[in-house]
Amino acid sequence: MRIYDISVPISEGLPVYPGDPPPAVEPVLLLSRGDGAEVSRIILGDHAGTHIDAPGHMLAGGMTVEAVPLSLLMGRALVADLRGAGAIGPAELARLPLTGEERLLLKTDNSSLWEMSDFRRDHVALTEAGADFLVRAGIGLAGIDYLSIERFGGGGSVHRRLLEAGVVILEGLDLSAVAEGIYELICLPLRLPGAGGAPARAVLRQG
Repeated sequence: MRIYDISVPISEGLPVYPGDPPPAVEPVLLLSRGDGAEVSRIILGDHAGTHIDAPGHMLAGGMTVEAVPLSLLMGRALVADLRGAGAIGPAELARLPLTGEERLLLKTDNSSLWEMSDFRRDHVALTEAGADFLVRAGIGLAGIDYLSIERFGGGGSVHRRLLEAGVVILEGLDLSAVAEGIYELICLPLRLPGAGGAPARAVLRQG
């Protein structure tokens, strides 16, 4: 069995969505200083790095992170290789074998952007029509390999289309080492009651 870690490392050099707080890891206790253990204070936003968006992220009264069913965050997932697409709409999605699939991870040219420390506003994103297509296809979890599934400056319309339909969004993936195909997804976000999003460790198992 092969395991792919599709989470990005959380560090102070991690790109963040404009306006979000940057991660910081601040040592509190150090063995090198004679302390009895290594302990650090971690400061980060709830949408840092690899994270999920629950409906409460953009919908007043929407389901928050702790209420997202774990069964939706674990199970069969289709990784679709859409590299070369400038945007992901119905034309790109129509060729995918989505019948019966509940979880879809979109591999795009974004996976190479993690090598850059600055946020890239030209990242590949899902269009509004693409979001509607996924809702009609019955997708319950949609993931993408950058910090937002929506284009920069999109105003939240793509998020709302998905979240209003109960689709959980998984953002900030690194799919650079993963080929297109069927995997088992295991995604466990931090249990943050009342939060609209939470950082997560996400892996794929194959075989």
